[in-house]
Amino acid sequence: MRRCRVHVLGASGSGTTTLGRALADHWSVPHADADDYFWVPTVPPYVTKRPVPDRLRLMSEMFVARGAWVLSGSMVGWGEEVVDVCDAIVYLALDPTERLRRLERREERRRGSETYDAEASAAFLEWARGYDDPAFEGRSRVRHDAWLAERRQPVLRLDSAREPAALVREVLRWEPERR
Repeated sequence: MRRCRVHVLGASGSGTTTLGRALADHWSVPHADADDYFWVPTVPPYVTKRPVPDRLRLMSEMFVARGAWVLSGSMVGWGEEVVDVCDAIVYLALDPTERLRRLERREERRRGSETYDAEASAAFLEWARGYDDPAFEGRSRVRHDAWLAERRQPVLRLDSAREPAALVREVLRWEPERR
């Protein structure tokens, strides 16, 4: 794939940010993470949601008008106008057991920080467990699959159990065609 505007999404812990950064580094283009726009910076983090118009305005000011960039994170239900600018979408899936193991390790690494909140960490992990449950009301595989089916952009689905470098190579080899 040539340098372009790519959206990388999947469940928390599937490696979307890691792949997004790696692709952006490879192409020497900006990387944006949806969480940086979704949440107002707070201590502890991830407490206050930024209003949707403010998220979209910030994204527009920071990167949307550029010719190439990589955006990681889910924007289902609020960021379609940004995703509509994308040339391609990469969806990462991962075995739920491995994904939750990654998330638990990440939360363990955060324990020593001054912004760590044990109650918020437990709530986050509980929320993340719901992703693969078809009855889950929040961000889920079912919602992502339905949302992806509505996109006009080509979608590459990858198993993110592989090393990030292998995933980057797979994206670079991909030659998407418009739907």
